[in-house]
Amino acid sequence: MSVTLEQARGIIRGALEKSREIGLKPMSVVVLDAGGHVIAFEREDGASAGRFDLARGKAHGAVMLGMAGRAQMARAETQHYFMSAMNGLWGGLVVPVPGGVLLREKAGGPIIGAVGATGDTSDNDVIAIQAGVAAVGLIAED
Repeated sequence: MSVTLEQARGIIRGALEKSREIGLKPMSVVVLDAGGHVIAFEREDGASAGRFDLARGKAHGAVMLGMAGRAQMARAETQHYFMSAMNGLWGGLVVPVPGGVLLREKAGGPIIGAVGATGDTSDNDVIAIQAGVAAVGLIAED
């Protein structure tokens, strides 16, 4: 099971709507499937350069490690060598900070993908993602 294109588009739409509603800086949002492949991506007008790579790195680390951004950050703080090794293994595609969120169909269910967002603070990025995921009826694990 994996996140669908329709769900991915809904997540992005919901995240960007929430971002505008609460006045965040221009966002970029990516949705990956359970294998780490890009399903959908959008970058708002005015978002700074490099945002695709940052959003993808947040989501990629989450889905490949089965660990959301907050857990990755905690792991990086206590076991820097582990996160450095994982980042080397995946060619630098791991950004271990909040803003990489796992997707599930139901609590405790299998991971079906991940969402990465960037543009504002990492905590605000998560708020936007949570709204997008809720809009399509999935579970966000941040």
